[in-house]
Amino acid sequence: MNDLTGTMLPAVELASSAGGVMRLPEDLKGKWSLLYFYPKDDTPGCTKQACSYRDNIAEFTKLGALVFGVSLDDLASHAAFKEKFSLNFPLLYDKDKRLSEALGVYGETTIKERVFKGLSRDTFMINPQGQIAKVYRKVNPLTTVAETLTDLRNMMA
Repeated sequence: MNDLTGTMLPAVELASSAGGVMRLPEDLKGKWSLLYFYPKDDTPGCTKQACSYRDNIAEFTKLGALVFGVSLDDLASHAAFKEKFSLNFPLLYDKDKRLSEALGVYGETTIKERVFKGLSRDTFMINPQGQIAKVYRKVNPLTTVAETLTDLRNMMA
């Protein structure tokens, strides 16, 4: 499940904090995109990661790339998280876990020696054809943005 590089994103529909429904992979075709999965809105690591994308969104935009955060939190939770931290990119609600399960993001995880089911902090770079160009598993919320920006620049060169 780790190496999904070269495979097409599964066909799913996710509710978006930007309004309406995001249809994958169709709505991403024609642009480079980043789907970053995170465990929970407004928690310390997830906030650091989201704010890092927020602070660097101009770099992604300059490259013509889109950024989307994905979690199991509902749209009301996403709206509060976006407003509290002035997030400037859409958050997607994977209500039925179809995308998370298909990409191997949902499963058993351990935090502070407690085991539970949830999302791991994984990121997927998607090429303009809707295929997974690179997979990042269990990323560091503080360094992942710089890493994905560097890789994106290299892939687009």
